[in-house]
Amino acid sequence: MHVTAAGLLLIAVLGALREGRGWPAAGGVLLGLLYAAGPALQGRAVAGQVWLGLVTGWWAVLAVAAPPFVWVAFPLLFAYLHVLPLWGAMFGVAVLTSAAIVTAAWHAGELTTALLVGPGVAAVVVTLLALACKALRAAGQS
Repeated sequence: MHVTAAGLLLIAVLGALREGRGWPAAGGVLLGLLYAAGPALQGRAVAGQVWLGLVTGWWAVLAVAAPPFVWVAFPLLFAYLHVLPLWGAMFGVAVLTSAAIVTAAWHAGELTTALLVGPGVAAVVVTLLALACKALRAAGQS
């Protein structure tokens, strides 16, 4: 999950730089630093939720500012499923996926089938993987 997040952030930062968008590139570096602080907050429910809110808010600003940042949403889905209780995670995954679809369509100037189906399928796969990992961890602890 963390390698995927770092890879997508790097691609987004380089894409923003290539497009001459300096502040989103710098903002991407800041997002990476903020994201990296997350593991230090494990086990602290409120701090983790505040962290997730800050990361999500900053992601939203960057996703609107530069198209490559839209796709950074997908590693964040794992974070939702890790930090929040299941009901909150499902709600967060739905909202974040919808925001990624709307933002990508806005940047593209239209909503295409690929922009609608791709993120939706990715959200389902991420959710199933995260739930399977939780189940395996729980089975290993009993």
